[in-house]
Amino acid sequence: MEIRYWNKDIETADIKSIRSLQLQRLKAIIASALQTPFYKKKLPSVGINSPDDIKSLDDLRRIPLTSKDDLRQNYPKGFLAVDTSEVVRIHTSSGTTGVPTVIYLSAKDLDAATDIMARSIYATGTTKNDILQNMMSYGLFTGGLCMHYGAERVGMMVIPAAGGNTKRQVQLMKDFRTTVLHITPSYLLHVRSKLDEYGVNVGDLALKKAFVGAEPHSENTRKKIEGLFNIDAYNSYGLSEMNGPGVAFECVHKNDLHIWEDAYIAEIINPKTGEILPDGSEGELILTNLIRHAMPLLRYHTRDLAFLHTDPCPCKRTHRRLSRILGRTDDMLIINGVNVFPSQIEEVVMRIPEVGTNYQIYVEKEGALDRLVVKVELYSKIFLGEAKQIDNLKTKIADELRASITITPVIELHEPGMLPVFEGKAVRVVDNRPKL
Repeated sequence: MEIRYWNKDIETADIKSIRSLQLQRLKAIIASALQTPFYKKKLPSVGINSPDDIKSLDDLRRIPLTSKDDLRQNYPKGFLAVDTSEVVRIHTSSGTTGVPTVIYLSAKDLDAATDIMARSIYATGTTKNDILQNMMSYGLFTGGLCMHYGAERVGMMVIPAAGGNTKRQVQLMKDFRTTVLHITPSYLLHVRSKLDEYGVNVGDLALKKAFVGAEPHSENTRKKIEGLFNIDAYNSYGLSEMNGPGVAFECVHKNDLHIWEDAYIAEIINPKTGEILPDGSEGELILTNLIRHAMPLLRYHTRDLAFLHTDPCPCKRTHRRLSRILGRTDDMLIINGVNVFPSQIEEVVMRIPEVGTNYQIYVEKEGALDRLVVKVELYSKIFLGEAKQIDNLKTKIADELRASITITPVIELHEPGMLPVFEGKAVRVVDNRPKL
């Protein structure tokens, strides 16, 4: 018998019932938060000493926003609410200063996150008869493993292909008759550009759907993907701090993303003033996780710009829907699905003795993929006269950057004074990718 992840009572609940459930779960999360070193100090400062101090969802507004800086400054255990013996998994993501953020999950937390992921998958019409090829990175990032667990819970066969090695990916699609891909949109377009080279026709594949995420993309990009592969492409949204890609997902109607409000409280704020904005207004998305107790996270700055709306969906789900991500409030770059902060690059290049004081970061498209180029000036007293010396320095810089940002950039070396100098704020990043 097929396991169904269609929870009609919750997914089609009226707004009053959803808010009542959110309040109940928020109180339970507050109880857990008060066990963490961070919130044990933060919550009493605003008059919240126990779950009983939360009388309504409006009381959430009393709680200060939590940021990535808070997570880094309290690394590794400042947000941990349980003994480590109760933790079954951690995930981390890179930080702008080299200090990562860490996420802890208990067995119960992981089970809840897996259920939400399975619900997301099922909303697209995907069933246990489908075969998922998971082409997202596995390991400390959440995307690969969280999707993997959710797909297995639906009952699907999962191919844990991870990223890269395009020729092998295509062979796996052929050999195992993959029907669903989990992949970044840019990499999926790159795969399509390679099919002719490999002598493979789209018709040779069994693909029906793709779950695309980890990087912003336009509706035109979705239509291009669907036309090139003759498949349905579904947008997804998530972040490591909220358990990965199952925060919001499109259903079969592909008309914005259902945000699972029994698992997350979503707010939209004015990023400059902090004012909470009404539905339909563009601002920064703030999230509170209601299903993770080992590491509670209240009113978290996602830095993503979007809006929420309550327009009826033909699927009858009543949870509010999230627009496509419209931008960022910070300077984070998303390069082939990987989050990169310019400050991470600066930290690395400025500690290398052979590098001078000026550098620039260029991002451009090379086919369907992003290409990161780091241009650095040499230290004036360093002389690199031989090609081997130049190649060795390029390799050294690229290796150290890859260790920090997990992707390998192209390195260009320039003589002192050759890169632009700005009297005001330096223009360190030049993003030449087409705008969405």
